[in-house]
Amino acid sequence: MTLGNRLEAKVAIVVGGGQTAGATIGNGRATAIRFAEEGATVLVADRDLASAEETVRQITVRGGVAEPAHVEVTDESSCAALIAGCIDRHGRIDVLHNNVGIGAGDSGPSHITEEVWDRILAVNLKGPLFTNKHALPHLRQRGSGVLLAVGSVASVCAVGIVAYKSSKAALDAMYQSLAIGNARYGIRANVIQPGLMNTPMAIEGYVRAGRDRDELIAERDARVPLHGGMGSAWDVANAALFLASDEARFITGVCLPVDGGQSARVG
Repeated sequence: MTLGNRLEAKVAIVVGGGQTAGATIGNGRATAIRFAEEGATVLVADRDLASAEETVRQITVRGGVAEPAHVEVTDESSCAALIAGCIDRHGRIDVLHNNVGIGAGDSGPSHITEEVWDRILAVNLKGPLFTNKHALPHLRQRGSGVLLAVGSVASVCAVGIVAYKSSKAALDAMYQSLAIGNARYGIRANVIQPGLMNTPMAIEGYVRAGRDRDELIAERDARVPLHGGMGSAWDVANAALFLASDEARFITGVCLPVDGGQSARVG
């Protein structure tokens, strides 16, 4: 399965490495596969253990090395156990990639409910906070490590979804703080900002609500400046691979749009 050695002998955790069921592959699963293709041992963590196990199956049948783990990202003790378990089993963590994010029920600031606000911010921010918190002592002691998160261009260009936008803007700020606060330890921290992507999380909820799939995809494709329409989870995974690799050794504190130019045309 190995296509290269960009992550050879490294241990990577992909939080949210399962996915929403759908017709396409999700960001977390694609990233876990790409990391394994480049030689990493991948711990695939998800609240849906069966989905994590399916990601592991897709890796192992291709000859990669991976194992599943259960995690509840809003529970600090669960996040701490995930980190400790990886260190106990593999002796190290080289890459910690946070991919979990939700936006269901979001709306504008005059209509959002307290329940939806609390749920979105808890899921989108607690996982990165808690996993990084418990990984940092290990990474600082080793003097190296890569912290990655999947944010969104919504942090800079979305309207009408106040909780999701706010959570992703806060994620950008969190990782900038992580980058500056940990640079002296040789730890890098960066955010990937997907735009309009053809992934199950982006598409399936609308389809279940009654939208025609082909019509929805055509509408989203038309909003992307770069010829070809929406991106795929592989575009996000390839960005994550680059930022996780030593090729990006001098890159930290960056929010990298992967959006076909969507954010570039704001203003």
